[in-house]
Amino acid sequence: MASNPERRAALVDAGVEVLAREGARGLTFRAVDAEAGVPVGTASNYFAGRDDLLRQIDARVHARLAPDPRVLGELMRAPKDRTLVTALMHDLMARAVRDRTGWLALLELRLEATRRPELRDSYTKSVREQLLYGMEFHREAGLPGGDETVVVLYLAMLGLILEQVTLPGVLDGVLSGTEVPDGLVERIVAAVVPAR
Repeated sequence: MASNPERRAALVDAGVEVLAREGARGLTFRAVDAEAGVPVGTASNYFAGRDDLLRQIDARVHARLAPDPRVLGELMRAPKDRTLVTALMHDLMARAVRDRTGWLALLELRLEATRRPELRDSYTKSVREQLLYGMEFHREAGLPGGDETVVVLYLAMLGLILEQVTLPGVLDGVLSGTEVPDGLVERIVAAVVPAR
């Protein structure tokens, strides 16, 4: 296996683009090579196989979609209340919209995991780790609500993100007086997170 870390990262990012645009069936080494603008055969020198590439895409997408430490640090200076949770969810939504390709790749990974048990275990583990991290973060930060609050918030925000990155017009005008997605983020947090 080739070991140039910059080239590997560029190939994984190219894989994210291909996966988001073409779906799992379109994710071939040849397509990744073309997207990365490298000679045919390059990706096959960097990944043991397609499953290896998919696992590395999974790790890369989670890193791409993670909060910016500076933004998070600034947000966490606020009082630990529902308003802060709302700000954190607005940041999550902004990151999802900003890296739509990353979220689409995550959705494609979910779909591929339903068809391939060998990937299902790996992907389930990575998504569960993210959820458990969110629960731990919430507890350690002293934010209102407990683990159940985080799980319900996770599910509600996942649904909103799914709509916004796949069919953003679905929710327009459905709830009068509610701006999409910002007003819905406010409603979700108000419904799920206790005032204290």
